[in-house]
Amino acid sequence: MSKSEPRRLPDLAAMAEFGAAIAAQIRPGDVVALEGGLGAGKTTLARAIIAALGFDGEVPSPTFTIIETYDAPPLRLPIVHADFYRLNDPSELQELGLDDYRDGAALIAEWPDHAGGFSHEAACLTIALETEDHGRIAIVQPGADWQRRLP
Repeated sequence: MSKSEPRRLPDLAAMAEFGAAIAAQIRPGDVVALEGGLGAGKTTLARAIIAALGFDGEVPSPTFTIIETYDAPPLRLPIVHADFYRLNDPSELQELGLDDYRDGAALIAEWPDHAGGFSHEAACLTIALETEDHGRIAIVQPGADWQRRLP
């Protein structure tokens, strides 16, 4: 897995553009693992990806529901948006039935480390978001399947 140069995201327009670039390349079976502290922009980027895939409604943060699903159509492909912040142990994924949700869908995972991580999957695009004085920085680590599709 090689790391790309940090991408500067100075405002919401840049975040939306970055989300659209990811949405253009995402496929069923992919994982977009969003890392970063509270307020780093994980949910904002997830919303940008989901909007670029064709969803025009409100995208709630799945902090309390843990998993939100979005169907195709209207999206180009089914999406599972998960926020694993409240998980105490990765074994809780089995209780949630995450594998069933992922069947034929792409997963956008916030706080992936709380779920045991996904970077071992070839179809995982890990994006670490960091805040800075002038917006955010995205550090992208593509799995093998994302190497040629890297936005």
